Amino acid sequence: MNVILSLVFVIGYEILSANAQSKDYWNDLAYNNLQKALNLQNLNQNVAKNVIFFLGDGMTVTTLTAARILKGQQAGNTGEETVLSWETFSSVGLSKTYNTNKQTPDSAGTATALFCGVKTKAKVIAVDDQVEYGNCSSIANASVDSVMTQSQRAGKSVGFISTTRVTHATPACLYAHSPDRGWENNVPLDERQAGCIDIAAQLVEGDNKEIRVIMGGGRQKLTDTNTADPEYPGKTGQRTDGRNIINEWMEGKDTERAKYVWNLEDFNAVDPEDTDYLMGLFERDHMQYENYRKDDAAGEPSIAEMTEKAIKILQKDEDGFFLMVEGGRIDMAHHKGKASDALQDTLAMEAAVAKAMELTNEEDTLIIVTSDHSHTMMFSGYPSRGNPILGLVNNVKGSDGLPYTTLSYANGPGGRTVADSFHETGKRPSLTGTDTERAGYVQDALVPLQEETHGGDDVAIFANGPMAHLIYGTHEQNYIAHVVQYAACIGAYAEECDSDDRGAATIVPSMSAATILPSMSYTEDSDNDNMSAATSVPSMSAATILPSITNAKRCNNDYSDAATLVSNMTFWTLLILAFITTTLFNSQ
Repeated sequence: MNVILSLVFVIGYEILSANAQSKDYWNDLAYNNLQKALNLQNLNQNVAKNVIFFLGDGMTVTTLTAARILKGQQAGNTGEETVLSWETFSSVGLSKTYNTNKQTPDSAGTATALFCGVKTKAKVIAVDDQVEYGNCSSIANASVDSVMTQSQRAGKSVGFISTTRVTHATPACLYAHSPDRGWENNVPLDERQAGCIDIAAQLVEGDNKEIRVIMGGGRQKLTDTNTADPEYPGKTGQRTDGRNIINEWMEGKDTERAKYVWNLEDFNAVDPEDTDYLMGLFERDHMQYENYRKDDAAGEPSIAEMTEKAIKILQKDEDGFFLMVEGGRIDMAHHKGKASDALQDTLAMEAAVAKAMELTNEEDTLIIVTSDHSHTMMFSGYPSRGNPILGLVNNVKGSDGLPYTTLSYANGPGGRTVADSFHETGKRPSLTGTDTERAGYVQDALVPLQEETHGGDDVAIFANGPMAHLIYGTHEQNYIAHVVQYAACIGAYAEECDSDDRGAATIVPSMSAATILPSMSYTEDSDNDNMSAATSVPSMSAATILPSITNAKRCNNDYSDAATLVSNMTFWTLLILAFITTTLFNSQ
């Protein structure tokens, strides 16, 4: 009997706690989202004159949630209610990230899928599955073109930004083809004799010299061993062939309108109106993590500042543009087990997305935000609302009596610390008094590894603008490149802009999980001319999936009675609980 009474009180407490934040707040929030969903049935079937493709490398769904909370907490709020810039997009889906030979993928294979429209093996750059890793002769007839190359052929201006080296796996898939992602500045002699060219050298091959914007890190891959680095004079480039790819990229261009910069001061001096080509290489290796960017002696622009500069240069082209922006160091922070660094780099990219939205028009610009693969970061425990996301779970300890952080990893360098502690003390390391919110803090992990690994779970896709509704449900990752091609009328879909049936492509298989509208019954609906809208909510966005509501009377299209229904349900539930409690007491 005591157990039943306890259950009754717990259920009642949970209901009352949920309503402690005014029911009007939640009802208003849901109602506003409902209206937004109903308005989305006017699908944007315009041609995407411009495409901006944001890729958060290793940006898992857990990363999104944690970054959202951190953003809110940095603004002085509890955090959970915060909305990231891309979370206002009209469409959302999921992407299956596996490579053709790996259950858990790498960034080269996934970037090939995302940009070139075909899945392939791990560790290869913009070639299909017939290629053999590290075998130059196997890439004959295996090369696949990226959406950036296709955009360029269509007469658009193109560019890319990454916080990693510009020759790293993700950006390389936009302009290069290689059976080995590691051939950034050098190819083994026998493979070179077979005809392979290193990734950096491909930046100045053919039409790649016409890439309008290239920004990121990685000077060492583009300069030779006799060239001193401008920021680190004691260090040189890594090329052994004597070539300077930076100089070669600048050759033949009007020096008044083509700029190369390597520090923040020179970057800030670039006027987009007077600049047609911009190469910015701000680090010898990868760019700084956002947590430490402002400490860089030469100065580095933020990813948002680079995005703004790139858009202003590219959008001068009346034929439109393609821009890829990678938050590449999200992934590297996860590999180090450093959640703070990963989340801050996620928020830096989020600011870049907001800037892109500000500078463009959703009527002619398709913006996609997604990730290439997952990681093993976990969000666990029962922390209170508003508990610091990078802090310890409050009021709860492990069964060993020790506190633990809300965020941790399944494997990684933090596991070595835990393992060492077990060997020395027989228990986990105590985090009492430890500043777990500081930049560079390494989270505890279960399995000790020198570097944390990728994860194999799905990642999110967000889309807004022309043909964004083609993102729906769960997709193979290579599908995203086809959406870009179709929306922009490039590549395999170049003829679609001349087709009278272009809108037909918006028809989505009706049984997709994301397209099913839960039952809504309105038996009386007077003076409601727009009622049909509720029966045709666009199926492409997860935000449009509506709760099941049975409503006997709905008059004059006033405020949705869902609010009243929820309120009544809460009232009757509490009343029933009170009745049960009274009956149980009286039976004693």
